[in-house]
Amino acid sequence: MSVRNSLTIGTRGSPLALAQAHETRDLLVHECGFSKDQIKIEVISTQGDRIQDRALREFGGKGLFTKEIEAALLDGSIDLAVHSMKDVQTRLPEGLHIAAMLVREDVRDGFISPVAGDIGDLPQGAVVGTSSLRRQAQVREMRPDLEVITFRGSVQTRLEKLARGEVAATFLAVAGLNRLGLQDKITKEIEPDVMLPAVAQGAIGLECRVGDERVEALLAPLNDPGTVSSVAVERAFLTRLDGSCRTPIAGLALLNNDEIHFWGQILAPDGSQSFSECARGPASEAASIGIKVAEILIERAGPEFMASLV
Repeated sequence: MSVRNSLTIGTRGSPLALAQAHETRDLLVHECGFSKDQIKIEVISTQGDRIQDRALREFGGKGLFTKEIEAALLDGSIDLAVHSMKDVQTRLPEGLHIAAMLVREDVRDGFISPVAGDIGDLPQGAVVGTSSLRRQAQVREMRPDLEVITFRGSVQTRLEKLARGEVAATFLAVAGLNRLGLQDKITKEIEPDVMLPAVAQGAIGLECRVGDERVEALLAPLNDPGTVSSVAVERAFLTRLDGSCRTPIAGLALLNNDEIHFWGQILAPDGSQSFSECARGPASEAASIGIKVAEILIERAGPEFMASLV
């Protein structure tokens, strides 16, 4: 555990994870009076980073990117963890909580291709690579003629694979590319009404020990209430669906004054079926809005669809 006048941030070692950790460090320097040399960034290897040749859903999904970092939090090796919220399990380990979320970045997916300006422009039978089960299903729904393959690796690795011609196109979160200064790699930003993003896409969460008043106080100025409300809706939606199935899931909540407008979607992995619903409500009822939409979709999809995805 760090001394009182210093902090240790735990993070994955990918370029994007490090960019997010440095963004957090810079905010702490600006808001809390630290100098950069008082804040150590500790790189922690996670199982999700080590598995590069297989789909992560075969090994348990989201927790693969956070388990080792959260263990370091619990044993006091680090003071806080910086996560992409879309990688964070809906149920955190006992004794830990998300104490703050930074202002959310662009929520959209980016289409990246050297041969086409949009998904609809890809040649018939073209190979598209993505590691996201959600994106795979959405692409198959839009373009069942395309060949969709699993495409693992860091942002840079996937861009290198694309440049070598292993696939004709891929998709990456616009937020991640913005944070890495790689906006110029985006062929086209895809609007949410075309491809609904992943739950919590573009949001960074700062996790610490429950009751660590010092760190909680330091993180408070970094917290964005609007992001917290929007992500709460989306994660409540995901939590309710996780209790029923493993399925491609998309969700986006937008906050307008004190009202939330939420869209949710579930799909069959092969893109053959898709169910969507939207709802509005006050930000004070964030979780119930997400749960409501999830329950509507579960009922609309029916038991056969849900059972096929377990």
